[in-house]
Amino acid sequence: MVSVSGLRPESRPDVPSPGKRMKFPRSLRLNRRGDFEKVYKHGRRHFAAHLTVFYLDRERGGGPRIGLRVGRVLGAAVERNRIKRRLREALRLHRSELSSAVDVIVHPKKSALKVDFAGLEKEIQRALEAVERAVTGP
Repeated sequence: MVSVSGLRPESRPDVPSPGKRMKFPRSLRLNRRGDFEKVYKHGRRHFAAHLTVFYLDRERGGGPRIGLRVGRVLGAAVERNRIKRRLREALRLHRSELSSAVDVIVHPKKSALKVDFAGLEKEIQRALEAVERAVTGP
């Protein structure tokens, strides 16, 4: 298979080989409704220009878990899925910012649809750093 750039994916340094894909594993996802409700009810918030981050420090270890909540107010399914893909990639790239056992939920705002990926990525990085500082203390 030849890509648009004319190079095979396995010969491009910026594309991981099919066997070494960088994924967003299930162990890092926040899935259950009860877990979401617990974060909303007992957690704290961090506000940013294009998103709001809800977080709750967990008693038991296991590392961070991250969830996304994208409502219909952001537009049609195509736009919602696009922002979810972009957020998932930014979170995958910067999940190392979180080292403690914390549950995080990311809510994008309508303005997140218009911001470029670099801006969204930088905002995710700053938000995750702020969450880690708040959880670990001064």
